[in-house]
Amino acid sequence: MERQRRNLRLASLCMSMKTLSSILTSPALMLLLAGGCTSAYKHVLIVHGILSGPETLCFAFMLPETLQAHPGTKVTVIDLFNDRDSTKPLWLQVQGFGKVIQRITRKSPEGVHLLCFSQGGPICRGVLSVLPNHNVHTFIALSSPLAGQYGAPKYYKYIPSPARGSVHLFCYNRIAQNQVSVCNYWNDPHQQFRYLKHNNYLPLLNGEKVHSRTAVWRNNFLRIRKLVLIGGPDDEIITPWQSSQFGFYNSQEAIIDMRQQTFYTQDSFGLKTLDARGDIIECIQSGVKHSEWQSNLRVFNRCIRKWLD
Repeated sequence: MERQRRNLRLASLCMSMKTLSSILTSPALMLLLAGGCTSAYKHVLIVHGILSGPETLCFAFMLPETLQAHPGTKVTVIDLFNDRDSTKPLWLQVQGFGKVIQRITRKSPEGVHLLCFSQGGPICRGVLSVLPNHNVHTFIALSSPLAGQYGAPKYYKYIPSPARGSVHLFCYNRIAQNQVSVCNYWNDPHQQFRYLKHNNYLPLLNGEKVHSRTAVWRNNFLRIRKLVLIGGPDDEIITPWQSSQFGFYNSQEAIIDMRQQTFYTQDSFGLKTLDARGDIIECIQSGVKHSEWQSNLRVFNRCIRKWLD
């Protein structure tokens, strides 16, 4: 009975948060919030993953343990591109999430933290690259396909191909790139020519395809103070799981870790610079499935809590 009452209280809190986050685009409300009570802890913004929304992440970060760890912390799970809408192209999502994040950061001169789960990681990379003068202090990527995705059966019902070796035929063209989010970070290690030619998202963020804004995006991304990379070998969805740490397959499907990747050695978007500053934190946790990261207290205590100052 007590557990049921606790869940009802949490559900009420989650509904309140969803309502709040859904109207955060109101300038009047932003002014009201700016003049309200403050906390010693920075505002935490959360971007959900694919086929998800605020309710999925709300229970995780509104748990009493989390509130006790950092009392008074303002948490916003951004209420955009939920559920099936999360499969829309990433540049569209970057535009939407970016507008909300920009409005919040302008009212948070002390800075904010950005926690992004699963597909939210590539989205937040895009936001941090294109958003000038942001004041995101810590970017926490929670089990995210940062270096791309090559696998995961869960996605196949949204991509009309049963074999991962054939997905490039669907994804690497203009139509799919402008319609399906997964295609924007689908990275086939056996089809790198087609990946670089047709993928209009991840290679641009990585600096693998140089463009007129490459240097500007790099400088924007380097405004963050800490990059926290969280993932683990039992995830079962992010493939390879090392993508959550910027590792990925080579053409023989052997794992090349972050520091051996060309985008790191060439420092094309600032990863090597962050590392040289001592500002990359890698947190690998075993025994955690993909759906469990956002509700695992061990992950919170070992990988997240310290960085939500």
